[in-house]
Amino acid sequence: MHSVFSPALFLFLRLFLFPAGFTELPEIPATEHPYDSVYEYTGFTLKYNEALRISDWVAYELTEEEASSKTASRTNRFYSDMTIPEKTAEDSDYRYSRYDRGHLAPAADMRFSKEAMQDSFCLTNITPQKPEFNRGIWAKLERAVRDWVSRDEALLIITGPVFTSDDFARIGKNGVAVPDFFYKVILDYTLPEKKGIAFIIPNKKTEDDFFLFAVPIDEVEKITGEDFFPWLQEEESNLESETDVSLWKK
Repeated sequence: MHSVFSPALFLFLRLFLFPAGFTELPEIPATEHPYDSVYEYTGFTLKYNEALRISDWVAYELTEEEASSKTASRTNRFYSDMTIPEKTAEDSDYRYSRYDRGHLAPAADMRFSKEAMQDSFCLTNITPQKPEFNRGIWAKLERAVRDWVSRDEALLIITGPVFTSDDFARIGKNGVAVPDFFYKVILDYTLPEKKGIAFIIPNKKTEDDFFLFAVPIDEVEKITGEDFFPWLQEEESNLESETDVSLWKK
């Protein structure tokens, strides 16, 4: 189902295969120990946080061909990953919790492969989301991303939780952490028009347009402590520091 990155393999990919800094896995954030609790599934990679019972981030590249594929149908079969050493959430943690099993890498982005669709329902890719959030503004943003992919050919996408304090809710016997916000970082790294945008949206019902929650990628990096695209050249730093929503609305 998935593979674990070894230190040697990860560093070889990042440091030696692409001397200019662009690796075979450009969507994966840089961390102090990037191989710790980093797992590769079909279609996406994630960094799992055992203390929270959810992932710190899920990252993947989505291409136009993948976004338009209908190879696989939604399974709705949520399950725990029994092959990783960390303790994970169980499906029972979500029952009667009043929270949706919210995807970080959306199932609709994984229709290009039966394996990818199945992996997207692994509980390491799932977080507690308010139903009004998951089925409302978050679903609208996910659909917009697929529309942007059809226009821009390929995007790098990183999604994860945000906690504003240590006083957050937990659900189930395993104490699955409930995020206060969710972020989604999106980078169009191909010509003719490279651009980047990020969103930080509260985990609650809102009728606002998701563009009202647009922020520079740099802001999400400050909040999360992640370096999302360390391979970006200095002359491309504006992709992370600026947000021009007009580039995404057109």
